Amino acid sequence: MKNIKGLIYLLLITNPVILHAAEGAHHSFTFSDWFWRIVNFAILVAILLIFAGKPFKNFLKQRREAIEKALEEAKEAREMAEKALREIEERYAGKDREIESLLNTAKKAGEIEKEKLIEEGKIMRARIIEESKEMIELEKKRAIESLKREAALLAVELAEKRLQEELTDEKKRKILEESIKIIEERKR
Repeated sequence: MKNIKGLIYLLLITNPVILHAAEGAHHSFTFSDWFWRIVNFAILVAILLIFAGKPFKNFLKQRREAIEKALEEAKEAREMAEKALREIEERYAGKDREIESLLNTAKKAGEIEKEKLIEEGKIMRARIIEESKEMIELEKKRAIESLKREAALLAVELAEKRLQEELTDEKKRKILEESIKIIEERKR
């Protein structure tokens, strides 16, 4: 192949030089000059076709096949890319619906939890109020009992003081005798 290319380049380069040198000094063109030029060109084309025709056809055929193959691969790649894009868009649209569904579910669950917490708060509030009322009532009863005990003690002390001030020895003896009589009667 390299020999053929070298031969073609040599002929292309030397042919015009040889023809121009053959002309010499005169510049007039005659029919024979044209004839030989055409013959030279025809020989050159024939040599090129003989030696380089088949490799050149093979090269063009291979080049055409490579281009067709590249176009086919590009077409397949485009189809695959479009298919992948459609799948991604479908998944993306599905994700939007899924996200919307999750958000709605979360909102509903949040509302239910909110209502539940409010209800529990109301129940706790009522229980706390009831317990507070019970504790207040209990503390009130304790305070009343404590006041009654204190009042009774104070009344007893006061009565004792008064009795000691008012009782003379004779009154004391009389009360004592009456108490003894009452006790004796009870024993019988």
